[in-house]
Amino acid sequence: MNIQDQFDTIYEQHKARVYKLCLGYASGDTALAKDWLQEVFIKVWKHRKSFKGDSSISTWIYRITVNTCLSDLRKSQRTVPFNQEIILKDNESKAVDQATQIHKMYQCIDQLTAQNKTLILLELEEILQVDIAATVGIAHGALRTRLSRIRKSLLKCITNGKR
Repeated sequence: MNIQDQFDTIYEQHKARVYKLCLGYASGDTALAKDWLQEVFIKVWKHRKSFKGDSSISTWIYRITVNTCLSDLRKSQRTVPFNQEIILKDNESKAVDQATQIHKMYQCIDQLTAQNKTLILLELEEILQVDIAATVGIAHGALRTRLSRIRKSLLKCITNGKR
């Protein structure tokens, strides 16, 4: 298998999760998420030789994704407004109440610190906690505690409008 075929395989295996993670940082802005997705895989291609295999390829790609999204958000000094229409278009059969809850959740996620936002978005993508810990460089036990606190904070924010 040549290098291009290997890259194509990696892209196909990870594009959906990377896109969802980007979409979380973009607060539902599909155009921005697609731009970031493309940027992430350009970086994966350019830096493929720097991957040493110390972690899984997915952990390495998620780290690139998080850094790309956060870097762009910092550069532009912006927060991306959540586009509620995306939820309604994606699943029109669901009640507007559920869309409102999801909207509230993303608003609350946007209020988190950058690292806490990264942690919860990775967890929402159902990435294993061991991989999340490796991606952000914290101990697994500390991650579990942190995620528990983040979930409580989000629940409080969603139900009461406070963090």
